[in-house]
Amino acid sequence: MENSIVVIPTYNEKENIQALIEQIIGLGIQIKVLVVDDASPDGTGEVVEQLGNRYQGQVFCLHRSGKLGFASAYIEGFKKALSMPDIEYIISMDADFSHNPSSLPRILESLHSYDVVIGSRYANGTVSVINWPIKRLILSRTANLYAQWVTGLKVTDCTSGFVGYQRRVLEKINLEQIVSDGYSFLIELKYRAQRAGWRLAEIPIIFEERRLGQSKMSKKIILEALFVVWQIRLRG
Repeated sequence: MENSIVVIPTYNEKENIQALIEQIIGLGIQIKVLVVDDASPDGTGEVVEQLGNRYQGQVFCLHRSGKLGFASAYIEGFKKALSMPDIEYIISMDADFSHNPSSLPRILESLHSYDVVIGSRYANGTVSVINWPIKRLILSRTANLYAQWVTGLKVTDCTSGFVGYQRRVLEKINLEQIVSDGYSFLIELKYRAQRAGWRLAEIPIIFEERRLGQSKMSKKIILEALFVVWQIRLRG
């Protein structure tokens, strides 16, 4: 899969990033890795640079000047990926092992049939989450049902960050017009893709809470997303 790339935003992920990249490389599918690092004080970017020297032409680091936001990190990463003419498939992925690299081949395979493929925690009426407290699970599930209701999205995991895109989808979506920041950005991308008529599919994944480092997710972030979905819907 030399024509595919994983985009991973990072901030203070030194404890995870080397092992994650080495697992992706170890899949043997020749997928590229692009890390978008927001000047992590713990040296995450430097670790990725070292791996880039080891895996020439396969691992890249896009250094940013500071903690500029989740959505803007992905937008810059997507633009960088689209500047690579050989790339046909672009996958967004977390850096904390909540998204298992072993699911990447299935996402890429599904992208041969669909335009957007979502690694879903709630596919087929099941819940596949490990090590989440029940309150967080209820909050996440409720937020997704709410986002579906407001936006009309026909996917069960609207807030999933483990998503594969065919190149043409991100080329047609005007990334400059994205109104969301934070995790509502994940909802808006799916909403824009569905409204544009692209084919969306979900495949089940096992989502596991991070083992190392500190989570950036909070109740405040999820509640903010609940308000932003109305802005996404009203702007159409």
